Amino acid sequence: MKRLTLAIAICLCTFKGISQTSATTIEKSIWNVQTGLLGVYVNNEYRLSNAFALRTEVGLDAGFAAKTNDTKWGMIPTINIEPRYYYNLAKRAEKGRNTSGNAANFFTVLFKYNADWFVISSADDVITENMIAVIPKWGISRNIGKSKFNYEAGIGIGYYNYFGSDRKYYTYPENVAVDIHSRIGYRF
Repeated sequence: MKRLTLAIAICLCTFKGISQTSATTIEKSIWNVQTGLLGVYVNNEYRLSNAFALRTEVGLDAGFAAKTNDTKWGMIPTINIEPRYYYNLAKRAEKGRNTSGNAANFFTVLFKYNADWFVISSADDVITENMIAVIPKWGISRNIGKSKFNYEAGIGIGYYNYFGSDRKYYTYPENVAVDIHSRIGYRF
């Protein structure tokens, strides 16, 4: 009888633990509009499991160059895909923190494609080429109060490659990509 009671107690504790864990999951689908210092983006996060989401994003990456008497800026289209792992969602929920909109810390691998389809620029001589990047990143996503406004920040180092015919004007270290982002947005 003692063994049966112990087995039932263990099962009840296990089911209680599973139900609490499954109650704290990322949201099924989130649409977001975000902007930062260097671009504007529209993205969707789709839940793959309790802690994993697939983020797809389209936007315009911005950049600028400044010389003594001349400053140029430009924006080019970008397509990003990120599988994200939110690793502290349950811990934040246990502490009573707002986790709506997947507000938690995450690890991701950013797959980025910058296209040479068009350029919005302050100068006529801006040259772009197709570029891909694969960048492992760490980041945070948080809500601003109880509103649908949010902010996000992340950092990572990875690999990039240009797919162009003329490489003579690149002076960057070959194939090292550093990605730092800081954005504010609105969730739908």
